[in-house]
Amino acid sequence: MIGRYVLMGVSGCGKSSVGLELARLCAVDFIDGDDLHPRANIAKMARGEPLDDTDRAPWLADVGQALARGLSPTVIGCSALKRAYRDIIRAQVPEPVHFLHLHAEREVLEARVAARVGHFMPSSLLDSQFEALERLGGDELGREIDIARPLDEVIAQSQAYLKETMK
Repeated sequence: MIGRYVLMGVSGCGKSSVGLELARLCAVDFIDGDDLHPRANIAKMARGEPLDDTDRAPWLADVGQALARGLSPTVIGCSALKRAYRDIIRAQVPEPVHFLHLHAEREVLEARVAARVGHFMPSSLLDSQFEALERLGGDELGREIDIARPLDEVIAQSQAYLKETMK
């Protein structure tokens, strides 16, 4: 069985940073889910308009398909805010999918998003993301990781989870 992992959370939680480091440390493939968004979705978010479920559905299916295509353990960064979104991803993958929820209080994430340069997602959309966010259910594979901690601790916790579950 090949490991399938989604780094999930609202904008600014570090999905890309953690994913790239996990790829280096754990010899896994990393895919940035933002790269799979259709141009219309990116343009909508850049205008400060939140995506709705209709906008997200094809993108989430693409995320799941990209995850399923991996020939080695694969990590993908994707907000996966609602359980229904995670279900769309899981439906595309014929083996278990683990979700690492990179989470922090709103103030931490607001500061991170405000400090980013050149990203299409404005901080004004954090409200809609927090409104949509559903934490992992007890029956979902995964773990919540506190990203208010130093990045090296976040990566170490993420790495430990991957090693635990790839046995």
